[in-house]
Amino acid sequence: MNKSMIAGTVLGVVVATAGVAFAGYKMTAHDEYAQVVDVSPVSKTTQIPHEKCVDEQVTHTKEIQDEHRIAGTALGAVIGGVVGHQIGGGKGQDLATIAGAVGGGYAGNKVQQRNQANNTYTTVEQRCHTETSSETKVTGYEVKYKLDGKINTVHMDHDPGERIPVQDGLLRLEQ
Repeated sequence: MNKSMIAGTVLGVVVATAGVAFAGYKMTAHDEYAQVVDVSPVSKTTQIPHEKCVDEQVTHTKEIQDEHRIAGTALGAVIGGVVGHQIGGGKGQDLATIAGAVGGGYAGNKVQQRNQANNTYTTVEQRCHTETSSETKVTGYEVKYKLDGKINTVHMDHDPGERIPVQDGLLRLEQ
């Protein structure tokens, strides 16, 4: 045998051995998968406050100018005194005038009080209060998976589907 034939044979054996080794590596280095057993969404509920306003009609009593109702009392007393004076004569007339003035004063006071209470005006005012609504968002997933006969749990940011890729014995969790 000559040298070139030996070199060619050795080179051929080396290339063939490398090819078989590479093919064997590719067969054993393929991706594995963990079987997903259960997926439960994890959610967070947030309370969101917001202001709600409505227009309401409000009735106000006008400011009272004559707090002690002097005008009503005086006017009632004068009218009552005049009416009382028309009754009877002599001392009876004097008593009727006094009684008419007292009764008229009382009646005038009450009339003015009623008028003041009914002296109102209406405005539209905005009334506001805070209401709260809830918002629920899924923040991740608790995933139970089976790998090498064991069931484990992992938290993921997405639903992985039916299986999770495994590389070198570790889960590949990126999406």
